[in-house]
Amino acid sequence: MRALHIITGLGVGGAEQQLRLLLRHLPVDCDVVTLTNPGTVADGLIADGVRVVHLGMAGNRDLAALPRLVRLIRAGGYDLVHTHLYRACLYGRLAARLAGVRAIVATEHSLGDSQMEGRKLTAGVRALYLTGERLGRATVAVSPTVADRLRRWGVPAPRIEVVPNGIDLARFRFDPAVRLRTRRRLGLPETAYVIGGIGRLTAGKRFDVLIRTLTQLPSDYWLLLVGGGPQEHALRRTAHEAGIADRVLFTGERPCVPDGSPGPDLPSLACAMDLFASPCPEEAFGLAAVEALASGLPVRYASCPAIEDLPAHTAPASRRVRGGPDAFADAIASARAQGPSPRITPEAARHYCITRSAAQLMDVYAAAVAAPSVSPSPQGVSSP
Repeated sequence: MRALHIITGLGVGGAEQQLRLLLRHLPVDCDVVTLTNPGTVADGLIADGVRVVHLGMAGNRDLAALPRLVRLIRAGGYDLVHTHLYRACLYGRLAARLAGVRAIVATEHSLGDSQMEGRKLTAGVRALYLTGERLGRATVAVSPTVADRLRRWGVPAPRIEVVPNGIDLARFRFDPAVRLRTRRRLGLPETAYVIGGIGRLTAGKRFDVLIRTLTQLPSDYWLLLVGGGPQEHALRRTAHEAGIADRVLFTGERPCVPDGSPGPDLPSLACAMDLFASPCPEEAFGLAAVEALASGLPVRYASCPAIEDLPAHTAPASRRVRGGPDAFADAIASARAQGPSPRITPEAARHYCITRSAAQLMDVYAAAVAAPSVSPSPQGVSSP
């Protein structure tokens, strides 16, 4: 089977890193097209031996990109097209149909209750999404929570398949030697209790809550924010104005680790943390929280379907926090008061092993390729 993955961009982000990890475990000949921003993850894919094409799309309304994408799909002779993220799903599904490919799968990585990829869920966004969705054969939800949201939006239940995000468990196994080296490299005091936050520094992630939380905790608490993004300057300013800038570390977008593993150097940074916190009120999955669990960290979160969709006993060191800085400060202080626990990987993290996710996705691919061509062609367009 030959498959083409189409994604909006390949900068450092959860969906982008998940795609790279997934391609390492799919027994399929895969190429990748990025509509824009061939960033760090594109470099990593190329290092893995994956062909990556940058379409050079100028913006959401760059309609000239559509025929270029159609020609690329036809030339590749692909059996299946798999799209990721909103813009790529709209253009990719239509281009695949025009190119004569009927086995089209899309993954919904980022659908929240009120936003998707930072985009407000207006009636127009919903209508355009559903119009594009009809052109595919299956929409993959990364969690049962996202599947429920898709059904409420109007996507027919038989077209929805749940395939959770996956993680490489071995990469995130806790290593005390790595913890010591990483904390020394970052300049963290030996006695510091380090709260970790991981993700794109955008307004929707609400990392400002963690900075304000830190103001309510003693001076031996530190905050380690892993990631880059448009809110970094504002967050630095917030920490400075609160008088705690010396206890907040910003890593920026970390380069790939020496062994070529996908994405930022998250495992060593997780080893350096004492607790992971996620104040984001709307997550579609919560990949960073699952990776933190895999490193044996206690987790405090505002929203995490990956944890909430499983029985509570599978992640005993995780707790949902309802409220803002006050609630997070209480929850974090309480976790520290319980004393350190062995850094072991709980059942919830093992549930999301990448090999399991890849096998589930292969079942979706097989069904999409085998299905008869009964879905409608784009209105007013004759297929070749």
